[in-house]
Amino acid sequence: MQNKFYLKLLCVSLLFSMYSVNAQTKRIYHKNWIDFNKNGQKDIYEDQNQSIEKRIENLLSLMTVEEKTNQLVTLYGYGRVAEEEIPTASWKNELWKDGLANIDEASNGVSEKAQFTFPYSKHVWALNKIQTFFIEETRLGIPVEFTNEGIRGLNHVKATSFPAQIGMGSTFNPELLYKTGQVIGKEAYALGYNNIYSPVLDVARDQRWGRIVESFGEDPFLVSEYGVQISKGLQEQGVVNSLKHFAVYSAPKGGRDGHVRLDPHITWRDMHLMYLYPFKRVIQETNIMGIMSSYNDYDGEPIIGSHYFQTELLRDTYGFNGYVVSDSDALIYLYNKHHVADSYKQAIQQALTAGLNVRTTFNHPENFIKPLRELVKEGGISIKLLDSRVKDVLRVKFNEGLFNNPYRDEKIADRVVKNEAHKNIALQASRESIILLKNKNSILPLDKNKLKNILVCGPTAKSKSSSISRYGALKTDIISGFDGIKNYLKDDIEVTYAKGIDLKDKNWPDSEVFNVPLDTDEEAQINEALSMAKSADAIVLFVGEDEKMVGENLSRTNLDLPGHQKKLLTALSKIGKPLIVVLINGHPLSINYADRQADAILEAWFPGEFGGQAIAEVIFGDYNPGGKLPVTVLRSVGQIPYNFPYKPHSQSGQANEGPNGTGDSRVVTELYPFGFGLSYTSFKYSNLKIDANITSTSGTVTISFNVENIGSTAGDVVPQLYVNDDTSSITVYEWQLRGFNRIYLKPKEQKTVTFILQPKDLELINKDRIFVVEPGKFNIAIGNSSKDFQLKDSFVIIK
Repeated sequence: MQNKFYLKLLCVSLLFSMYSVNAQTKRIYHKNWIDFNKNGQKDIYEDQNQSIEKRIENLLSLMTVEEKTNQLVTLYGYGRVAEEEIPTASWKNELWKDGLANIDEASNGVSEKAQFTFPYSKHVWALNKIQTFFIEETRLGIPVEFTNEGIRGLNHVKATSFPAQIGMGSTFNPELLYKTGQVIGKEAYALGYNNIYSPVLDVARDQRWGRIVESFGEDPFLVSEYGVQISKGLQEQGVVNSLKHFAVYSAPKGGRDGHVRLDPHITWRDMHLMYLYPFKRVIQETNIMGIMSSYNDYDGEPIIGSHYFQTELLRDTYGFNGYVVSDSDALIYLYNKHHVADSYKQAIQQALTAGLNVRTTFNHPENFIKPLRELVKEGGISIKLLDSRVKDVLRVKFNEGLFNNPYRDEKIADRVVKNEAHKNIALQASRESIILLKNKNSILPLDKNKLKNILVCGPTAKSKSSSISRYGALKTDIISGFDGIKNYLKDDIEVTYAKGIDLKDKNWPDSEVFNVPLDTDEEAQINEALSMAKSADAIVLFVGEDEKMVGENLSRTNLDLPGHQKKLLTALSKIGKPLIVVLINGHPLSINYADRQADAILEAWFPGEFGGQAIAEVIFGDYNPGGKLPVTVLRSVGQIPYNFPYKPHSQSGQANEGPNGTGDSRVVTELYPFGFGLSYTSFKYSNLKIDANITSTSGTVTISFNVENIGSTAGDVVPQLYVNDDTSSITVYEWQLRGFNRIYLKPKEQKTVTFILQPKDLELINKDRIFVVEPGKFNIAIGNSSKDFQLKDSFVIIK
């Protein structure tokens, strides 16, 4: 099989050589410059000593309309749109004989047809062949950019795999996200990619939303801290990263996904303070060169056709200086979904006028290029506007170094991608993403010396596919929960397995809204698990969701355990054996019965490649969990909207007494609050000090305190800083997260923690819609969650 592969590779290579032999003999490669236009002289755009802006202007002056328009479109790779994996003679007759902005997902493995995904070095070889075509076989030799996804690890076969983003959000460890960005960036660079679509900065405040699994959480400060760090990690490796999805994408009406993704019912202030805040911060604090424009509208104005969002906000206010791509069919939605354009051609005109640079979707580039060229010819798109959009694309390419070093070294990929150091970071991410939600009578960690038999059961115990993402690493070897426990215990303890119940019943999702009785097969499954549980010393029950229940196009109507999982849980809870529930899921689930009846609960989300190993280490005490909830877990879907932060009293109860007292008619409190997570040890906070040297426009507030591990087990503590504006000209959020830090402490060890506030951390949007810091009293609280404050104090801004 391997010999056949390399024979095919040789044939393809010879075919490429046959048509490019004349180009190869051209001496265009010189020390410190490349003669891209093959004219025998060093033009300004080829001169590496010239400024990027001068090189852009020179190149632009040499380009035809055909070459300019081609820099505004994406070609999806082989198996998606491209019909050949590497160049053939036919490419000289294709649209891209005049160049392309980028090629997305080139041989990354999303298409099963791709032959050059692995070994890694062969992928680099293939991309170098493609790049050779664009440099040597097009008139101006403008290099093509290779783009790819990278939100759960790089979207490539056998790249390093990480937990789902909601799991990474649970780590409360920005330094870990920085390291994750470094891993993704290093592997992307080694494999030949230039621009990575990551991170997702969507703030997910509706627990039903399908893509909540791809969000870092519901709090804008939390999401921003992660976004800044993962972006820095990526960029330091020589690649560009593009943020998604701009803007207000994560709040579709009713938390719906799929055909909806529209009509967010969000106020203007909430939009800026919640949903735009992470984009603003990451753009201004890192060198972001890419943005993906989202499908949705805001207040009737489609984002991709909005000059306000794509130019006034993104470029003029935030200072963005890169290029904007469309999210798949977002552009054509102006015509066939939003109905604000009467043709696809008019949609193109609206989008480019608003600020779009590159159309990226799953059909042939000519579908976009042909009407675009007609618009230019007719004057609907001016040459000035066209030049402006092309400049942005070229600026990114120059910043990436494509005009200096367009090729990648084939030799390094095999030793860089998924090396031991990268796998160790992924394992640590799996560990840190796990949250201990309940631990009655300190049942965990289990003492394996006191166990002879343990039953591992449940529909997600052997789950693997849920830890593989369409937007992350592919064909990864996943350690399931069952495998992790089995491998950990080896032959010391008997590990038995029973599925117990299917993940969903035959009527799901209809059964989310009406009760369906167990059928005979389901009863047999539960009875088998009960029989095995009676002879076990402890039960580890894995429940939750799979990748077909949460993700893109997969919102839910209900947040309970799907199918009849609760009935299995109920039956096992009555056996009288220690019952540990492990959640493998993407939505924050309303596990009310487990909260009352299970002895311990671990939230593991979709825990990544090493998830099963990490879960076993937590259950048996080799690792002390320290993760915290990045979202509020509700008791019922009927509580939505219910999240953090929130306006004063907006999530309060009802009056029982007094003239308006009517009694209780609803469940008020959440199941678990934002920031919540237990540990196998305890921590004490003390000695809070505030040094405020701040005005409304300058200075800082330094907040310090001590935290001590007062238990007998080493572990991670996550002190969280919350701020409250005591009195303000408009109603603001009751408490806002403004600092957090994950700290490892040995028993009896104490450390001093310091947080620094700046005026920007205290801003509101006043009645004139201006971001300001108002003088007055500000309260601060230090705690273990948004509902567990250990220390409180205040400071005053006088002017």
